[in-house]
Amino acid sequence: MSTTISPTELSTQLNDVNIEAVASLATKITEVPTVADTTWNAKVVWKGGFRSEATIRDFQPIVSDEPEALGGTDSGPNPVEQLLGALGNCLAVGYAANATAAGIGLRGLQIELGGDLDLHTFLGLADGNAGFKNIEVQVQIESDATAEQLAELHTKVTGSSPVGHTLARPVPLEINLV
Repeated sequence: MSTTISPTELSTQLNDVNIEAVASLATKITEVPTVADTTWNAKVVWKGGFRSEATIRDFQPIVSDEPEALGGTDSGPNPVEQLLGALGNCLAVGYAANATAAGIGLRGLQIELGGDLDLHTFLGLADGNAGFKNIEVQVQIESDATAEQLAELHTKVTGSSPVGHTLARPVPLEINLV
């Protein structure tokens, strides 16, 4: 079983995670629980055809398009690819944060994601589920940690991923025309 090492015992360089910032946030949330209640936003603007751009905070817009086979110009990943990327990125954050908290050094982390999607509903050819039928994730970790420590890390990460939890359960979704 891995032991959790307090942020003061770790170098701020472990896994390139700013341990002080994470510990400070955790302390603040413990003291004032409502600090944990956050709201996140994105704004998407259609750019013609199947192209659109998502603007998030002050970052450069994230381009989205469909492959040519689906009628797009293939100028960027499509929304379902971005969804897979969001899950993978969320898991990567979880592995880095939780490995650091457990004192586990990471030399490498690779997450491969894939899912099966039937286009019948999307194209209006049938009623049913237009979303993924399944999503499969393969995680490869390079570390000197024991197999038991990595299994414990994996369980903690998959049990606390915001994007993973969002995808794995029904979430109220309200789409309004204004």
